[in-house]
Amino acid sequence: MTGPTKGKRPTLKDVAAHVGVHFSTVSRALDPATAHRITDEVRARIHAAVAELNYRHNVAAATLRTHSSKTIGIIVPDITNSLFGPIIKGIDSISSEHGYVALIGDTDNNPEKEEKLISTFLARGIEGLIVASALREDEVVSAVAHDGTPIVTVNSHVDDDSVSSVSYNVRPSIGALVKHLFELGHRRIAFISGPSSWSTAEERLAAYRYWIDRVKAVASDDLVVYSNEYREEEGARCAEELLRSGVPFTALMAANDLLAFGALKTLQRHGLECPRDVSVTGFNDIPMAERWSPPLTTVKVDPLRAGKAAAEILFADIKIAPEERQPKHVLLPASMVVRGSTAAPSSRTPRGKQS
Repeated sequence: MTGPTKGKRPTLKDVAAHVGVHFSTVSRALDPATAHRITDEVRARIHAAVAELNYRHNVAAATLRTHSSKTIGIIVPDITNSLFGPIIKGIDSISSEHGYVALIGDTDNNPEKEEKLISTFLARGIEGLIVASALREDEVVSAVAHDGTPIVTVNSHVDDDSVSSVSYNVRPSIGALVKHLFELGHRRIAFISGPSSWSTAEERLAAYRYWIDRVKAVASDDLVVYSNEYREEEGARCAEELLRSGVPFTALMAANDLLAFGALKTLQRHGLECPRDVSVTGFNDIPMAERWSPPLTTVKVDPLRAGKAAAEILFADIKIAPEERQPKHVLLPASMVVRGSTAAPSSRTPRGKQS
């Protein structure tokens, strides 16, 4: 066995010489995607030599040699939103199995920043991209797909069906909320929609309207308000708009949990108690939902599973030529969780302008 010259940083060839194998064998043993081709005994000797020589894999050199950066990109709209942490974790669990690492970018709900992040990631040689910030009409995401870079949207999707996506089957879960409220006795059910540029907002609003009509509750455009972002502040503003409009309602559905939290704060500020005066529901079941006061009735989704599903589609596409790829659209189940924010309506229906 031989080793590196004293003071010299050990190389792949030094490890190979130390073990007595070809350097390509060492390369395959250290790559999770090809390690299974090497016997357990040889792989163990290689890892022992790596530790003994304090060898550090040169990713840049490997990229030049194999034309593979072993890197993907993940883009989220708001990294402080607890919905996206599990999505990232799910993606990472699959990417690490393939020997890849991820670059993570936060757009802060800014389409221009999304475009810059995607451009930067592509310049760094990423081999695929998972986007949780895609708008319905997202020319940048569509362009990446059409240029041949593997790309998958998660949580939301674009109107371009050629871009693979992972999202949730919204209509049954929204239907469960509407029927739950209707069975409690609510007939005037208001709705705070998400931004119209998001597929999640369009789908949840469409499902709300479908089920309101289906159960024969009061259907009125006056009961719907539109947020500009999925944030608490927007939920508070939209609830204020509803109250000041003078339109009566006994229940309020929000397109996500953050909007519901903001709405609850506004109701409380106006002296209205939930659920005694107004029942409130959300969507996503983020961790804070069950700890809120009152605990929020909502729709539970599985962002960890969504992240894994998106990564599985991405790595399947990375392995094949662009002309062989077929877009895949996965709809994951979602389910209602009933907690303390919903109850039968009382006589104190929010009505008229509130001071």
